[in-house]
Amino acid sequence: MKVIVTNSYDESCKVVAEMIRDVVNQKPACKLGLATGGTPVPIYKKLIEMNKAGEVDFSQVHTVNLDEYCGIPGTHDQSYRYFMDTNLFNHINIDKANTYVAQGMGDFEANARELEAKVREGGVADLQLLGIGNNGHIAFNEASDHLVAVAHIETLTESTITANARFFEKKEDVPTKAITMGMGDILAAKCVVLVATGLAKVPAIKGLIMDDVITTQNPSTMLKMHENAIVVIDKELANAVGYKG
Repeated sequence: MKVIVTNSYDESCKVVAEMIRDVVNQKPACKLGLATGGTPVPIYKKLIEMNKAGEVDFSQVHTVNLDEYCGIPGTHDQSYRYFMDTNLFNHINIDKANTYVAQGMGDFEANARELEAKVREGGVADLQLLGIGNNGHIAFNEASDHLVAVAHIETLTESTITANARFFEKKEDVPTKAITMGMGDILAAKCVVLVATGLAKVPAIKGLIMDDVITTQNPSTMLKMHENAIVVIDKELANAVGYKG
C-alpha cells in the first residue's frame, strides 16, 4: 500500500484528479469506480475543469458507483444518482448510458444483484475511488464482526446516519439501509485510491496505515491486501496519526 502525503486537502484532490485523468488518457474506454459524499466533490470539480480545458476526454468512459440509498428515487436531491449527475456527469462529455448508479427503489435485492453484475461487466474497474467513514467504513460496508464480499443491502450504523444527517433536513430523513458494493468488489479493481481529510478520520486512518492489522472492525484495513492501493492524505491528518512516511 502506498501512502501519499500532500500539503493540503486541495492538493490531495489535485493529485487524485490527475491520477484519474491519466488513467482515462492511457485507456480512453476505461472503467472507473466512483464515490459520493463530501470528500470527492473537489476532485470532480477538478476533473470538470480538465475536461473543459481539453486535458481529458470522457466520451468512451464507463463508470459504476459504489452505492445508493434504499428508498429514495434517483430524482431525489440526496440520491447518489442525483449527486453524480449534478457534481460531475452533467458537466463533462460522458455518455450517461455508460454511467451506472444502483436503483434505490423497487426490489432492493434484485437491485443489488444488478450492481454486482455491473461491477464485473466488461471487466473490473481500472481505478476505484474511495472515501472513508469515521468508523473506517468503505462504501457502506460498515464496521462489523463480518464483511460481505459482493453487492448487498447494508443496514447503516448510528454513526453513519449521524454523519450523513447534515445532507438532509433532519436526521429522521436519512435512509437506514443502502445498496453497496461488497469488499470483494472493491478489492477486485486494478487500482484503488482512497482519499481522506479531517481529524474525524484519525482513528480509521491510523488503523489503515500505522500497523499491519486487518480487521472487519475497520473495513478500510482490507486495502492492505491489495497490491495497488494508494492512500492520499494531507499533512494535518498524517501528523495527527503519527505517520512519518
